[in-house]
Amino acid sequence: MKKRILTGDRPTGPLHIGHYAGSLENRVRLQDEYDCFFIIADYQYLTDGLKKTEYIKENIKEVVLDWLSVGMDPARSTFFIQSQVPEIAELTFIFSMLVTLARLQRNPTVKEEFQTSGLRAMSYGFLGYPVSQAADILIVRSDLVPVGDDNMPHVEQTREIARAFNSIFGEVFPVPEGQVGNVARLPGLNGQKMSKSMENAIYLKDTAEEVRRKVSMAITDPVRIRASDKGHPDICNIYKYHVAFNKTKAEDIKKRCRHGKIGCVACKKNAADIINAFLDPIREKRAYYETRPGVIKEALYNGTERTRREGRETMRLVRQVMHFSYEDLYDGKKTVAG
Repeated sequence: MKKRILTGDRPTGPLHIGHYAGSLENRVRLQDEYDCFFIIADYQYLTDGLKKTEYIKENIKEVVLDWLSVGMDPARSTFFIQSQVPEIAELTFIFSMLVTLARLQRNPTVKEEFQTSGLRAMSYGFLGYPVSQAADILIVRSDLVPVGDDNMPHVEQTREIARAFNSIFGEVFPVPEGQVGNVARLPGLNGQKMSKSMENAIYLKDTAEEVRRKVSMAITDPVRIRASDKGHPDICNIYKYHVAFNKTKAEDIKKRCRHGKIGCVACKKNAADIINAFLDPIREKRAYYETRPGVIKEALYNGTERTRREGRETMRLVRQVMHFSYEDLYDGKKTVAG
C-alpha cells in the first residue's frame, strides 16, 4: 500500500507563486507516489480571521481553483474541507488532554504567527493550533507531512501526541515524519516573506499586466544605483524569481548582474516575462474550471466523504483502545427501561 500524506492550505484567499514554489509543485509530484489527502483548513482560518467569516466560502473556491489549475487532481488525490469532517474536532478535544499548556507556549511557530497576526491577545484556539493540526494529520493516520522548515515544530508536536496516545492507550496512530522540501522560500516583492496580508505577492490568478506592474515595483539590489554598477544578485528579490522560474538562465543572469552587464529594469522585465510564461497554462486551466463549478463541487463532496469514512474508522479504533465503546450500555436507539 502507498504511504499516506496530508497537507493543505487555510482558505485565506487565492494562492501565490510562493505557494507554488514552496508546496504546490511538490504536491503534484506526490500524487503518483502517495495516497494524498489535501485539506482546506477552514476552522484554522478562525485563528486570525474570526471576524471575516463571510469570505470563507469564496476563499475555498479560490483555493480549489488554484489546486486544479496547477495539476492537483481529485481523481488521484483527496480534497476535503476540515469543518465537514466532525471527527477531526472530536479528535482535537481528546488530543488536547495530552499536551500541557507550557508545551504549547514553547512552540516557536505559534509565537511567530501570533506576532505577525495583528491580534492583541492570543486565544485558546490560536494557542491550540498545533493540536488541531495534529488531529488533521492523524484523523487519516498519515505517514508523512510535507511542510516548510518553519512548520516543523507543528509536526514535532504531532509526533509527540501520537507517541503519547499510543503509549497510554495502545497503538492506533503512526508517528508521522515531516517532509521538508529543498526549495528556498520565495520572497515577496518587498523582500519580506511573500504573504497575502503584506500585499507583496504575485498570485497564480494575476493577469499578465498585473504581474508586470507588480514586478516593476519590486525592491531589487538596495545598494545599486546605475545599471552599470556591479550588482549583488544574492540579496536581490528578482534574482530569486529567476532561480525559481528561469533555472536554465539564472546562472548567466547572476554573472551579468555582478559585472554590471544588465540593469535592474531589464532584469525585472525579463523576470516578468518568465513568470507570465509560467502562469499562462495555469491561467488557461483556471479559466476552464471557473466555467465548470460542478467539478469543484464533486471533488469536495467525494473527498470529504472519503475522509469522513477514514475519520469514523479512526475514531472507532480510538474509542476501542480508550474503553469508550459503550455498545452494551447505549446503542443509539431508544430503549424502554424495565
